[in-house]
Parts: sequence; C-alpha cells; structure tokens
Amino acid sequence: MSKVRAKKHLGQHFLKDEAIAQDIAETLPVSDLYTDILEVGPGMGVMTKYLLEREDVKTYVSEIDTESVTYLQEHFPNLGDRIIVGDFLHLDLGAIFPGQFCVTGNYPYNISSQIFFKVLDFKEKIPFVSGMLQKEVAQRIAAPHGSKVYGILSVLIQAYYNVEYLFTVDPHVFDPPPKVMSGVIRLTRKDSLELGCDEKHFKRIVKQGFATRRKTLRNCMKSIGLPEDVTQQDVFSKRAEQLSVQDFIDLTNLISPYL
Repeated sequence: MSKVRAKKHLGQHFLKDEAIAQDIAETLPVSDLYTDILEVGPGMGVMTKYLLEREDVKTYVSEIDTESVTYLQEHFPNLGDRIIVGDFLHLDLGAIFPGQFCVTGNYPYNISSQIFFKVLDFKEKIPFVSGMLQKEVAQRIAAPHGSKVYGILSVLIQAYYNVEYLFTVDPHVFDPPPKVMSGVIRLTRKDSLELGCDEKHFKRIVKQGFATRRKTLRNCMKSIGLPEDVTQQDVFSKRAEQLSVQDFIDLTNLISPYL
C-alpha cells in the first residue's frame, strides 16, 4: 500500500511536512515521569517515525481507520502489537498502560475537545500532553481568564495542567488541506492534582457558569437556590469568563454546602 485515502467522516487531514512532524514529535520532553507514549490518529506515520527514534520510551499508536492500520503494519513492523486498533475515546487507557504515559498526535478536528476531556479522566497517569488541533480549540485551551474564548475546557484543563500554545500551522502542509488554521500545544501536569475543593462540585459549577456565558453568575446559579446573603457577594456580579481557576475553586468552596 503506497498511500492511505483521507476520509472526511474521520476528520482526516494527513500532515505531509516532515519538519513540522518532527517538531511536534519533539514537543514531549524527555523525562523519567513516563515510560510510554500514545500517538492518537497516526495515519501514515509521519510523526510516528520520529517518536520511534526515542530509546527511552515505548511508542504506541491508536488508530480507528483500518486502511491506516494496514499501512502502519506494512511500513512500521517494529510497532508490532503496539498498534491499538479502535476509537481512542472508548479505550480503557488504565488497562493498556499500567504506568505513566503521554499522549500526542495530529488530532482529528471533529473530536479534539473530546480527546482532551478523556485525558482529564486519566490525568493521574498522564504527565504531559502535546499535539496539533484546530487553532481555535488550541487557543481556547490555552486562553487566560478574561478572554472571549476562555471557557469550560480552558478552566478544567488549566486546573490540572500548565498550558503552552507553541506554534501555528498553515493548511497547505496537509493533504487534503483543512479549511482552518491549526495550532500546536503542550500540557504539563501540575505538581499537585489536589484542587482544594470538591472536584465533582467544581466541574458542575464551571459548566453551569458557562452555560449562559453572557449572564452574571448570580443568574447562572439561580437553580441552586443559594441564600441571598451569599449571592450578594461580589463574585456573583461577574461573568464566568472573568474568573480564574482559583476563583472557581473559591466559588466551589462557597457554594458546596448548598449542593
């Protein structure tokens, strides 16, 4: 097999620029914090070849496209049984990786947000994440509070990871070229995953706060039935996008007794 046909329903846009592929592969730092790398959606392995050059870790790939799997088996026989056939979103990552591992890839744009939400489910096992996704989503993940694109994904990821927006990639380096720009980011897990508040309540309050992002938190939180003396505090006159991660943690501690 000489080439894999890009499939629109899988959101496939194959990176063809070797230099960019190598740059993305090198975004994962060398560290004794992990022993394995999982590349999501390797396609024809343009990044895989550079990941396999590392001798300090083992590289695995997750691919749902059977045509791409066949290509990888033919061109990267050294991957062996480390080609995981299936949908990344439905993989039991804890069973596949008993130790710490990292996630990277040229992510399918149609599920990139879901990929990062899944990473959060396994944050205790994933010290670093990197990769390329639609520029707007990459910017949203990295956005500071106060930004118009700051939202649920920004807060939940930044609660546990430090986020860096690394560089932008033009459409012409893909086959077929997407209609949008792409962005490459890196997530580095924070030293502590303890938020200092109830994690389930934190997620609920973040999601509720951004459900109607143009409204103040006083209006967003009405369904909780908070006492008036609580909702009169200054934070409730703000909109969710104005709150930092720490502000949301403080808000969670304030509201938790009423949930």
